[in-house]
Amino acid sequence: MPPIKNTIISPIKNPFKLDKIPFFRERNKERKNIALLVDGPNMLRKEFQIDLEVVRDILKRYGDIKVGKVFLNQYASDKLVEAIENQGFEPIIGSGDVDVRLAVDAIELVFSPNIDTIAIVTRDADFKPVLAKANAHGKETIVFGAEPGLSIALKNVADFVIVFDGNEWHEVTKDSDREIEAEPVQQ
Repeated sequence: MPPIKNTIISPIKNPFKLDKIPFFRERNKERKNIALLVDGPNMLRKEFQIDLEVVRDILKRYGDIKVGKVFLNQYASDKLVEAIENQGFEPIIGSGDVDVRLAVDAIELVFSPNIDTIAIVTRDADFKPVLAKANAHGKETIVFGAEPGLSIALKNVADFVIVFDGNEWHEVTKDSDREIEAEPVQQ
């Protein structure tokens, strides 16, 4: 499968190296129904340059996104809200901290029989209890994060952690920040 093109940072040769992420090689057999929840104030910042279309494309290789919500605070610009809607996500705008609203929506999805996987785009350790509850109820969990500042607690509780370091996406192990090396493909 060809690498996903990064529409924000260019030119970078194969910036995402998705072929190195075991997550995709091991999970292609069974498609999952995914709920994707984005912590907007924490992740949609210029310094991270997170492209939600790329996150969606990564998840589409794994399953079908049934819920896509981006949580924003009252300071979100009209252009940002419009861009999120144009990408097919539902913007959820709240006053103050968005963490509580995202956590409540995530817990509702944990109890939905139509959702197999909870994917959260965040760096915030506040979502550790949500991921733990999802795991306890048989849901797979994925964290998309960015460095610097990705919570170690999130890395330790999520089933899969996929990190954008400014240049490429890679999966990290729960006990370290090193990149997981790709296993040789058997022919």
